[in-house]
Amino acid sequence: MLPGPHARFSRFPGLPRPQCPLSPDESPVPGRCQVLPGSPLLLLSAPCRPSSPKEAKRKRGGRKPSPPRRAGPGRGCTGTAPGPPWLPLATSCDGACGAPAAEVPQGKQGERSSVFYSAGQFFFEYLVVVSLKKMPDGRYEPKITYQFPKRENLLKGQKEEEERLLQAIPLFCFPDGNNWAPITEFTSETFSFVLTNVDGSRKIGYCRRLLPSGRGVRLPEVFCIISCLGCFGLFSKILDEVEKRRQISMAVIYPFMQGLRESPFPAPGKTVTIKSFIPESGTELIELTRPVDAHLEHVEFQALLQRLSPRLILHIFASAMLERRLIFLAEELSVLSQCIHAVAALLYPFTWAHTYIPVLPECLLDTVCCPTPFMVGIQMRHLQRVLEQPMEEALIVDLCEGKIIRAVGDEEEILPGKLQNEMLISLNRHNNNNNVHTSEQVNALVSEAFVQFFVRLVGHYGSHIKWGRSGSGSFQERNFCKAITSKSCRRLLKKFVKTNMFSLFIEEAEKSRIPQEAYFQKKIIEYHEQKKHRRDS
Repeated sequence: MLPGPHARFSRFPGLPRPQCPLSPDESPVPGRCQVLPGSPLLLLSAPCRPSSPKEAKRKRGGRKPSPPRRAGPGRGCTGTAPGPPWLPLATSCDGACGAPAAEVPQGKQGERSSVFYSAGQFFFEYLVVVSLKKMPDGRYEPKITYQFPKRENLLKGQKEEEERLLQAIPLFCFPDGNNWAPITEFTSETFSFVLTNVDGSRKIGYCRRLLPSGRGVRLPEVFCIISCLGCFGLFSKILDEVEKRRQISMAVIYPFMQGLRESPFPAPGKTVTIKSFIPESGTELIELTRPVDAHLEHVEFQALLQRLSPRLILHIFASAMLERRLIFLAEELSVLSQCIHAVAALLYPFTWAHTYIPVLPECLLDTVCCPTPFMVGIQMRHLQRVLEQPMEEALIVDLCEGKIIRAVGDEEEILPGKLQNEMLISLNRHNNNNNVHTSEQVNALVSEAFVQFFVRLVGHYGSHIKWGRSGSGSFQERNFCKAITSKSCRRLLKKFVKTNMFSLFIEEAEKSRIPQEAYFQKKIIEYHEQKKHRRDS
């Protein structure tokens, strides 16, 4: 499994696919994957953008785009900004999350359907319990002590995939190493991680680390729900119910999870009700509701606003937009996962298309030496080790103190001054608005500010796709950039069009006249209508 949801080479026509993994004693080679010794995970070592400016120009010079792929095992269907919200391309779940892959609904050619968010899928694939087991040398290692459900009669390939997945999960449930000892008090924490297979299919792990009820010293354990579906708030509520039942008895958890597994995943804005029996309390009705805005249901922007100033958030956003290396530091796993998910969501409707590990396990700290872009979260206790690594230029953010530890140096100049000031005003207003109470309102208001930024910068992209008789298009990059009159905006745009996230978005747009992101397209239309109204008045 590949940590992070975005190394989908199969989705990038013309880009290198990962070849056979290296043996542990080989050195990484561009275009291949690196196997970390002692780890079941693959780390990306290949660049994700075209290999040269000439190649990039060829890609923009009217080449015939690749036809959309059919959905099926190991291949992805296109979809609208699944959660995590920064993915404009959904991936198939290989039949593991509900209906078999062959039954994935097929849209018209080029149409973006949402497999990742399809209502009616199973809520989850597995519930696993990861406990700490004492080894002969005195250290504690995380091991899976329970798995629900047990899948039987798997084909050889499916069995091997399941084994790789189950081998990777414990590492991410206890990413903070093996230095544990029995304790009497522990505040439960919620965090998440994402694993991506080499074929691009991905799974999200929603974790609740808690201390089992009892007397005397005990070791914490993690309840981890593995799902193809991204909805952090909804799964946090499910984990609340799991924790409540864990304090009664392990035996009470599994009937609840079985009822959940038999319930269909609701459509955006809809509710599903789960019946669950608890001894001495009787039957409970648990309502699980999805947010109306599907592209924001894996995000908590409030977590970012509470720890960083709006100006620093814009510096981070600008660095992510240019696909630089970003490292976030915090001690709490929940803070790391929430804030990094939020940063990636600021890029909507574009996608962070490189290595993405919200909570980096201690044994994978060497990832920060990777020469390609990455976005990772590391516990603060490892700061000194991180600073000692021979890494290239990177933005290092301290989420505990709300400051930048190391920067490239040009973060203040990346965004055009006028647009940056407008976003600052908007973020400061949201940050100080006492009338905004719910996280959904904060999410909507913050997202609106960044979507409007992209509308102003690239909202004219549809006017610069030259359509052929076959219905496919060719993006005219030079004319697209020249259409911007502001020199500062044009300077940023020339850099942004070379990024992988923009290439991915445009490649989808070239395939069909159908808008690629309905929400984004709506904002573009509104923006142009407002401009026309101002001219007329």
